[in-house]
Amino acid sequence: MDFINQYFLLTGAGWAVIGAMFAVMFGGIGSAKGIRIAASEAAGAVSEKPELFGKTLILAALPGTQGFYGFVIAFIIASNTGLSGGAVKVSALAGLAMMFVGLLAGIVQWKSAIAQGEVSAASINLVSKRPEEGGRAILFPVLVETYAVVALLASILFIGWLAPLSKAVAEIK
Repeated sequence: MDFINQYFLLTGAGWAVIGAMFAVMFGGIGSAKGIRIAASEAAGAVSEKPELFGKTLILAALPGTQGFYGFVIAFIIASNTGLSGGAVKVSALAGLAMMFVGLLAGIVQWKSAIAQGEVSAASINLVSKRPEEGGRAILFPVLVETYAVVALLASILFIGWLAPLSKAVAEIK
């Protein structure tokens, strides 16, 4: 019970850690699936035209960025809890809010990585039929990337807004 009081009721460190793990978990799952989708198409294209390896590799790797974004979100959440310095500085309410930021951002990363893998696979198909279109083909999956970046930036913004909330709650006590 002391653990629950210390990390979930009196402070929000436990909630924040759960949110950080949601961001990493969903971003990683989505990236792995998105890369699998795109890399499967790339393997087929390269088996017929080995010279397309470089172009298809870039397209197959694009869905992996969401996993990195999830990690960045987790790092920012963790750095705002105070756990690394030994003194927890996040209120229970702010920690709970960080959990939801991590969860929702992680879901966006997950879904956008899979969508980007599908679009990358279509772009790889385009490059395999018309190799000269490699530059244009990369634009299609980058359009999906935009929303993963929006979720990353929104998470950074929301977590920044939560820091004053922790200070305000601490002052009330």
